[in-house]
Amino acid sequence: MLKKIETVFESILWSSRLIVIFAVIASLLTSIVMFYIASVDAVIVFKHVLHYGAEGLSAVERADLRNELITHVVEIIDGFLLATVLLIFALGLYELFISKIDQAKESEAQSNVLVINNLDDLKNRLAKVILMILIVKFFEHALQMKFETAVNLLAFAGGIALIGLALYLSHAGEKQKH
Repeated sequence: MLKKIETVFESILWSSRLIVIFAVIASLLTSIVMFYIASVDAVIVFKHVLHYGAEGLSAVERADLRNELITHVVEIIDGFLLATVLLIFALGLYELFISKIDQAKESEAQSNVLVINNLDDLKNRLAKVILMILIVKFFEHALQMKFETAVNLLAFAGGIALIGLALYLSHAGEKQKH
């Protein structure tokens, strides 16, 4: 009798992992939304870039438009990176908790995207993309910075040094795994 209860309980416990499907679906849908938003933003940037070459634009107006366009391009990159994080998260959760993706095994891109064997692999993959998002955000803010004092310039240089250190440490950590 005890063995029967244990078997039923373990069956229920093992099946409970399927609740992760809600996170997979939500992440996938949010990823699609972010891809859509970033794509619409890209189309809008392409429409605005036509004004960049317009006659009658003063040098100051052209410089302002250029800065605005670069900022929007950085935001687009940020949107695509966030969409990618959500997609990797959805795929990783599915593979870890539900089932291996059969089409991924046959795909050449599988080795580049889905090298996720455990939660640490998923965390490492996400951490790299999140690091890229943070770098893009830093770049976006750097475009808006006004260097009025030497301290501002020093803080900016320190931020660049910390980004370099973070990239170095992330690559050094990966080399130790291999």
